[in-house]
Amino acid sequence: MDTRAMIAYAGRSIPRPRYYANDHSRDLLDITLIAMDVTDARALAPALDESGFTLVAHRSAVPDFTDRAAVEAVHRPEIVALVQRLSGADLVLVTSPGILRFSERAPQSGRLDNSRPARFAHVDVSDATAAVFAQRAAPPGRTLGRFVHYNIWRALSTPPQDVPLAVADARSIQPADLIAADAVFDSPGSPEWSFEGLLLAHAAAHRWHWFPDMQRDEALIFKTHDSDRSRAHCVPHVAFDNHACPPDAPPRVSIEMRALALWFA
Repeated sequence: MDTRAMIAYAGRSIPRPRYYANDHSRDLLDITLIAMDVTDARALAPALDESGFTLVAHRSAVPDFTDRAAVEAVHRPEIVALVQRLSGADLVLVTSPGILRFSERAPQSGRLDNSRPARFAHVDVSDATAAVFAQRAAPPGRTLGRFVHYNIWRALSTPPQDVPLAVADARSIQPADLIAADAVFDSPGSPEWSFEGLLLAHAAAHRWHWFPDMQRDEALIFKTHDSDRSRAHCVPHVAFDNHACPPDAPPRVSIEMRALALWFA
């Protein structure tokens, strides 16, 4: 089901944009909504190394994803095994706890740490951040040959999703479209910290895709950085309003895991 959606793009009026995981009143962003076609990717069978994203069948043994202990004990190794199978990397590490997000209609939205949908087009890490994180994660004495950062996104609510995720084909993105920005993590009770992420400026050539009616046993996997520039490099992504969704549909609930795949020289 192809659709048309308002994609939130970044402008260039702010020299150094900044956005917060929780307190969005402190964001320094120049955002413009632009109507873009969003193609149903279910029939396209996109490949990770070409478009930068793919959808896979993946059943998890976690009964309740709000149980952080179960996510850590069960889902983390599930994600390691999944990314290992898809990438063939020498080592796969999960680099963040499961991030639960809720559409704004859900009572939990904004009540948990970093729990709102990502409403502007972005890439989780810049090239510089991706390299630093990979070097930190590499075992001592091992030389990196290639590294890839992945985001693994799963809808937990029943379809249709009111606020689904759109991903941009990596081949439609030019380096000049990407704007460096500070991603600030302001978790309650913890010191603030930040790293460099990327925002996306509009270009008519961008090709957006989505997977309608995602099920709990499906996982959307996309790259946020690949050090091998002969392959898909990075995939901007953004939450958008699905206006075809019935108003009484349950609010979207999703979980994302971030993983790092390493190859050694």
